[in-house]
Amino acid sequence: MDPESQEGRTAFETSPQKFLNHSQYAKTKFIGKPPKASRDVVDGSFTYSLIATFESAEAQQKYQEEEAHLLFVKESEHLWIKVIVYDSVKVE
Repeated sequence: MDPESQEGRTAFETSPQKFLNHSQYAKTKFIGKPPKASRDVVDGSFTYSLIATFESAEAQQKYQEEEAHLLFVKESEHLWIKVIVYDSVKVE
């Protein structure tokens, strides 16, 4: 399936939603697309974003190994060309 086709996009949009609905560890669950922004500071170089937050580093590690996450990767990895992960911790 071509990730740039409408069929590929629909398949990809369905997969992370199913995944996040079944994740036991993700606290914040957000799937987005770049906005139609006209400001130079807005990064529109991506197709989709997935934001997940966790209660702890331990919960984040469990998320990496949970069945819902592994199934998402298996079902969707043919639909992405590049994945960038930004891990961060709260500034105290």
